[in-house]
Amino acid sequence: MKDIPTALRPREKLQTLGPTALADAELLALLLRTGMKGLSVLQLAEKVLVDLGGLPGLLQADARMLGRIKGLGPAKCAELVAVMELARRSLQHGLQSQPVFGNPQGVKDFLQMQLGHRPHEVFGVLYLDAQHRLIAFEELFRGTLTQTSVYPREVVKQALAHNAGAVILTHNHPSGVLEPSRADELLTQTLKSSLQLVDVRVLDHIVVGRSACLSFAERGLL
Repeated sequence: MKDIPTALRPREKLQTLGPTALADAELLALLLRTGMKGLSVLQLAEKVLVDLGGLPGLLQADARMLGRIKGLGPAKCAELVAVMELARRSLQHGLQSQPVFGNPQGVKDFLQMQLGHRPHEVFGVLYLDAQHRLIAFEELFRGTLTQTSVYPREVVKQALAHNAGAVILTHNHPSGVLEPSRADELLTQTLKSSLQLVDVRVLDHIVVGRSACLSFAERGLL
């Protein structure tokens, strides 16, 4: 960092130009604070991003994944996990304080952080109140890389337990391919029919990939 002109160092750039002027690696370097033998803090930050697949991978990494990266000791890992948990809670609070229709991108961002880089398929549900504000998010089923078993009775049971008025279904595609399968469409219709019996609306089914999400509602598939 000493080789970088003072005005171009991340902290000074942040103070002078604001956070939007900094690259992802520069922002991460501010959190890491120090590098390691043979690597400056900026180089270490760049290495972390490369190892995790960029900023989306970092935002979804857990302590175990971070701990595998050389140069990230327990203290650095703990700080990064804490920052990412604050980001998740901020997104969740936004969904709890206003109807999800008022913040569709916030729903996608929240689910991206929750499921985007899972190595196995996960099916979850956002349970919403009558005003379509978030009550709870639950991961109900986990499967292999290619499929998962989803039981409508459990989805309905949890909807009743939360006194939900509506739900958003979600699952991830670990392959990174967002296009929904025919099985995904059939499952959506089955759950929609089951939940209608207890007067709970299915507002959307969101497929989560590694760097993007696909909405059934936006595709006209509901």
